[in-house]
Amino acid sequence: MNEIIPVLLSGGTGSRLWPLSRETYPKQLLPLLGPETLLQETMRRVSPSTAFGPAFVIANSEHRFVIAEQLRAIDRADVQIVLEPVGRNTCPAAVVAAILAMRHRPDSLVLLMPADHQVADSGAFLKAVETGVPAAQAGHFVLFGIPPLGPATGYGYIRSAKTGEAVRPVMGFTEKPDRKTAEAYLAAGGYSWNSGIFLLPARAFLAEVERLDPAMLSACQRSVETAQVDLDFLRLDAESFASAPNISIDYAVMEKTANAVVVDADCGWSDIGTWSALWDAAHRDASGMVEIGDVMSIDSTGSYLRSDGPLVAAIGVEDLIVVATADAVLVTRKDRDQDVKTLVEQLRAKDHPTATQTQRVHRPWGFFQSLHIGERFQVKRITVLPGAKLSLQKHFHRAEHWVVVNGTALVTRDGEEILVQENESVYLPLGCVHRLANPGRVVLNLIEVQSGAYLGEDDIVRLDDLYSRV
Repeated sequence: MNEIIPVLLSGGTGSRLWPLSRETYPKQLLPLLGPETLLQETMRRVSPSTAFGPAFVIANSEHRFVIAEQLRAIDRADVQIVLEPVGRNTCPAAVVAAILAMRHRPDSLVLLMPADHQVADSGAFLKAVETGVPAAQAGHFVLFGIPPLGPATGYGYIRSAKTGEAVRPVMGFTEKPDRKTAEAYLAAGGYSWNSGIFLLPARAFLAEVERLDPAMLSACQRSVETAQVDLDFLRLDAESFASAPNISIDYAVMEKTANAVVVDADCGWSDIGTWSALWDAAHRDASGMVEIGDVMSIDSTGSYLRSDGPLVAAIGVEDLIVVATADAVLVTRKDRDQDVKTLVEQLRAKDHPTATQTQRVHRPWGFFQSLHIGERFQVKRITVLPGAKLSLQKHFHRAEHWVVVNGTALVTRDGEEILVQENESVYLPLGCVHRLANPGRVVLNLIEVQSGAYLGEDDIVRLDDLYSRV
């Protein structure tokens, strides 16, 4: 197999998996199927080999440090993370990927993959990629079709020529048909689910984009040419990238080109797009129950019960999805879980914080989590990674008291350096210039008690920051 450039698309929000997946921490960053996150599992499928060249992740800039940390955890710190200043769907991302791949090697093939899908059989997936390589080398755009397991209405469908060959011309697309139409597709044959995974010859793909939408190609080229290196990240130019259309690769190119072909990938694929899809993918007991976390059920069947917060107790329930986090609980029938996205849109319209935010707020140095808020005070947990440090900062409206739970804190307070050990504390009066660092080799955990007239996160004046935040 010739060298292929793997590109993971990690710009989605996964709102149908609310309340676990949210805009600030979407499903690709979550360990939904095992101990590793979906992004980590996707990257492992394309580990460095003679077949695969340097990998890229194209991501929302808000997730950059979490993605970098997750890649380091699987020894893939070599991966280039490319930051989108705004979301523009999959086609502009694919164009950027092809431009970057051609910079590496003009004859590169780009393996474009969503970072939030399940592939249960990696061997079968890689075999399908190998099958598609000759077609891609010949200038075709290879789509990987999934042999349908039933008349699913949540997937798009690819219609291909009934040639009996492993690589078949694409004849058309249908986006999420109704059940009657999906049943007719299965009966007719020649239809497969659209996985959203592509193998693209970079040069030919860019030439086709130039033919179909030269303005989009130009916008993406400018965004790469004027991109800025930001720490270990490549930040696309905001104005240029924002001028590209917000459109999927299917609508922009695949439905209009004569170069599309499909290869079957019978690899245990799912887009993990709904809670019922997670129920399908999970291990179920004899009653069809999936129970994760602090859960107890009696006389219940066919349900998915999950708690990342309080105890979930169920009696006599059937075909339900119940998911609890520290700040939200979802209850829905399995056959209505597609409507979770509509629920999230309504929460967003009401500016409800749970629509986009998680209680645990991730930062490049670790995370913090609010534990309790009262009148003129707030209690937080702060976790700082080994060797990391917060910005040098001050507050105009609050004082802080830090109590070290475990680890060692190096605190800077108005120029004085204080080493604070486990079970020790330090007081930071209102207006003092301060910084928190973890000089040790283990994670630092502390409790922060804030007091003052205003406790918002925007009451931070950063004077110096390793991560170039303002």
